[in-house]
Amino acid sequence: MLDPRSSQLADETILFERIDHHIAQVTLNRPQARNAINAAMTQRLEAVVRTIEADATLRVAVLAAAPGPAFCAGADLAEVAAGHGRSLMTRDGGFAGFVYAARRKPWIAAVQGYAVGGGLEFALACDMVVAAQDALFGLPEPKRGLLAAAGGAYRLPRAIPRAVAMEMLTTGTPIDACRAYELGLVNRVVDLAALPQAALALAAQVAANAPLSVRESLAIARVAAELDEMELRQLSAEATARVMASEDAREGPRAFVEKRAPIWRT
Repeated sequence: MLDPRSSQLADETILFERIDHHIAQVTLNRPQARNAINAAMTQRLEAVVRTIEADATLRVAVLAAAPGPAFCAGADLAEVAAGHGRSLMTRDGGFAGFVYAARRKPWIAAVQGYAVGGGLEFALACDMVVAAQDALFGLPEPKRGLLAAAGGAYRLPRAIPRAVAMEMLTTGTPIDACRAYELGLVNRVVDLAALPQAALALAAQVAANAPLSVRESLAIARVAAELDEMELRQLSAEATARVMASEDAREGPRAFVEKRAPIWRT
């Protein structure tokens, strides 16, 4: 496994590692700027997301950050002030080439320190979040005359109680990791030193399951708040047909009966 702090990778602002055969880790590696997103990171991150999507052996990805005070401070305001804000977005992926990117596989955010502005929007774009005890989540855009336009303004009220989201969106005041856990924004809170392994352990639990089952379940869950009961029932029926037609639907019960680990094919 590559060490994101290795000198040979010091000039890479987005690191891509294959942790094992089925797990990818993507690391924001601009700690001197609190991992604020610039144009180069945007292009690189979009390319990495596409690589992970195209690799059939990869089942889950972890979005992490290099050691430092911040997971991500959002957009690089120096670039925004210079009139280069559009370079921090791509047509398909939106902000940083990530928040609107088409991703069929689950992503887990491993958050340490500040996850503010686009940093929180990264977490909201992921499917699960593991946070260090020092993590802070916030949308300070109103303090800068800006808007949480990379999904934060509508994803946050879907992720946590409306009243709390309204306060965060209008005051710019952050919440800490424990409060985020209480509100359901975070899956688990761990010591900072334990964060990398905790995120990878959750990823390993996902990767151990049938990839097609995970992808189909995820696709339904992601739109559960947007569609009505009949639409979701139809999506579920179509997904069930695809899953039941797969070899994995036979392998799972067979492995259970034979008391062995399943060997997934799809």
